[in-house]
Amino acid sequence: MVGQKPPLKPREVWSIRTRLQVADAERDLALFNLAIDSKLRGCDLVTITVGDVALSGTVRDRAVIVQKKTGRPVQFEITEQTRAAVGAWIARSQLAETDFLFPSPRPGHAPHVDEAVWKDRRQVYKKTGNIRAVQLLLGHTKLESTVRYLGIEVDDALAISEQVEL
Repeated sequence: MVGQKPPLKPREVWSIRTRLQVADAERDLALFNLAIDSKLRGCDLVTITVGDVALSGTVRDRAVIVQKKTGRPVQFEITEQTRAAVGAWIARSQLAETDFLFPSPRPGHAPHVDEAVWKDRRQVYKKTGNIRAVQLLLGHTKLESTVRYLGIEVDDALAISEQVEL
């Protein structure tokens, strides 16, 4: 599917939340809930600091985050359910207000969503040369975004794509 995806249905949201709770995946539950509440892009979610959403150990009712892509502030309500999940994650991880809310599991690295997912998409490109397939997997509307993500030149990508037999 290319372009904007349809929103999750309420039953899908509850199903995901339930699975994360059953799996005791506090970080993922906090991240998912905050994503639903804020509607922020992943690149904005992973750069949120504890101080952006909490003060003195208490998760705020509202937050304002400046979007990386647009430079515009987004104000959103943090629901009670999300406050509980984020608060539990902060307490369990013993995060300070200056820490990233969702730090990388590898010390010294920038926050990330899931490098394995992104690496998988790059492997599809390396094995097949099919940039359109990667574009679809990533949900990019513009080929240029996929090319930039892969770190390749547009001309190189098109040349490789033409060499691949369909």
